[in-house]
Amino acid sequence: MTTTSVTGAPALTTLSEDEEMFRSAVRDFAQAEVAPRVAAMERASEYDRALIPKFAQLGLMGIDVPEELGGAGGTFFLTVLAVEEISAVDASTAILVDVQNTLVNAPLLLWGNEDLKRRYLPQLAGGKVGAYALSEAGSGSDAFGLRTKAERKAERWVLNGRKLWITNGAEAEVFIIFANTDFSQGYKGITAFVVERGFPGFSVGKKEDKLGIRASSTTELLLDGCTVPGNNVLGDVGKGYKVAIETLNGGRIGIGAQMLGVAGGALDAALKYVKERQQFGKPIGDFQAVQFQLAQAATDLEAGRLLVYNAARLRDAGKPYTKEAAMAKLFSSQAAEKVTSLCVELFGGYGYTKEYPVEKFYRDAKIGTIYEGTSNMQLQTIAKMLLKE
Repeated sequence: MTTTSVTGAPALTTLSEDEEMFRSAVRDFAQAEVAPRVAAMERASEYDRALIPKFAQLGLMGIDVPEELGGAGGTFFLTVLAVEEISAVDASTAILVDVQNTLVNAPLLLWGNEDLKRRYLPQLAGGKVGAYALSEAGSGSDAFGLRTKAERKAERWVLNGRKLWITNGAEAEVFIIFANTDFSQGYKGITAFVVERGFPGFSVGKKEDKLGIRASSTTELLLDGCTVPGNNVLGDVGKGYKVAIETLNGGRIGIGAQMLGVAGGALDAALKYVKERQQFGKPIGDFQAVQFQLAQAATDLEAGRLLVYNAARLRDAGKPYTKEAAMAKLFSSQAAEKVTSLCVELFGGYGYTKEYPVEKFYRDAKIGTIYEGTSNMQLQTIAKMLLKE
């Protein structure tokens, strides 16, 4: 029987029957549809676009988008479960689903006017891929130091600038792009725009050649007199900094879920291996030193899961979650580095080859401490929130 809180909502450490069914469906789908494609996608450093309509059919391209807007009508917590399960098979694939739901659909739901919601959310939930474009060459951790400029001309906006490290850039057809409408106002001039791939003056540039998450596209975006309809402003003019901050707070929970999946996938592979690998006449899993390392790894993974799930539950409940989201991302990304590194070591020399999956999990884990706010930025956020209490 599922334990529930006094309000009837699922408790932190348990899932409702619907949540369990959803997780199982995503897990089965990932094993049946994603797993057979992973090796080829990794070699090609390219996402298999045949998966996108399949994700849409399963409702994963608009998990918490209301049904009347073409979505699945679920919760943010379901997004976390989906990202975790897919990441246990392939982080690159999970990232597309994660960005779609946490960085594109979420701000449209929260900040979009009725016209924007009705124009874009059904398309996104139906399979059009979205991307979030904040970072630039000179504005990484200092995100609000961006130099992309937006000028109002009659009934349109004209954007000029260059965005870097944009996830889903190769596949996306809808982009949330941040530009400054008045540099004299500093970050208070930043505004969010909804930009389509086909808008004049917009193009996708270089695709990065990365250490990990290789099938996930990371590109630059070029805005050369890009013309955007006047009503494609997300939120209010000059309030884009608020859109960016609140969107990233939720996105960090998604990164935590990614890292849970990556670490969990590596640990599952290692557990199977130590039961089979024989040394000194017995499985290496029989040695206490190995057992203790596995126990510590499983404990770190469970601690990260509780942090991520708690932050997601808080968000769904409409409670403050900024500090908890930062903690979830910080701990889960660090735990993923440790757990995947251990798993490579447990495989010995085999772990360093591409014959076994743990070397990929190890490479995929590294990005967790970098994107959507480095570990130092998470520590800064947590400290700031603590000192305000």
